[in-house]
Amino acid sequence: MSNIIYIGYYFKVAPLQPAVEILIAELGYAGFESFVENEDGATAYIQKEEWNANILDDVQILKSDEFEITYEFNEIEQTNWNEEWEKNFNPIIVDDACSVRAPFHEKPDTTYDIIIEPKMSFGTGHHETTHMMIQHILKTDLKDKSVLDMGCGTGVLAILAEMKGAKPLDAVDYDNWCYLNSLENVERNNAEHITVIEGDASALKGKSYDVIIANINRNILLQDMATYAACLNKNGMLFLSGFYAEDIPLITAECEKHLLKFEEKLERNNWVSLKFLN
Repeated sequence: MSNIIYIGYYFKVAPLQPAVEILIAELGYAGFESFVENEDGATAYIQKEEWNANILDDVQILKSDEFEITYEFNEIEQTNWNEEWEKNFNPIIVDDACSVRAPFHEKPDTTYDIIIEPKMSFGTGHHETTHMMIQHILKTDLKDKSVLDMGCGTGVLAILAEMKGAKPLDAVDYDNWCYLNSLENVERNNAEHITVIEGDASALKGKSYDVIIANINRNILLQDMATYAACLNKNGMLFLSGFYAEDIPLITAECEKHLLKFEEKLERNNWVSLKFLN
């Protein structure tokens, strides 16, 4: 996993909205993993092994007469990723309470201040799904609750959960770069109760949690829902994201099959985050 190469697509879009939102949604369905919006349009990233020459064939907005969209793409080695993020990564603030920023940004006046260097891992807070997960965590009493951050990316959600009093915590990602980046960010934020694990749902055997946070994608969530349900303590909370509004019936049906009860929905630019109770 350490030699992963990404393909970066650089889209120029006019007019910007709603074209950029539609473009990002369609690219998500095509398999792109991460996006950065900018003043000209957006940049999208996909693992080279997931890429093919026809990857954009089903992205319908590229064929629309309503917008002018051009693009170019190239391979991005991991060693170039810091430079890419320094050019594109701006600090964010969620609900005036939680900031996510790089070390080179000024410290804002927020209750929770998370410092990360995202490198080639995802979950910076900029993407809608991470933003909504942060909102869920901010609203939840996590004091002394055991927490799983599944598909942890940069580790930002686990770090925030610890800041809110959770312990112990596991942060799990199958991607070696995300694993290493999460280790760095956990140390950078002086988190003392987070164990970072490189692996997938098979790493959860024999474990149990009061709260499970899973921000991945629809297919992985559906595939691993039985594992999440088995690991969730009685009266536990499950927060899910990484999918679109039209995926809600599929996700809900799978949760109900495992006796998980729907509690709350957040929606942001057609991306959705759902809360279930055990």
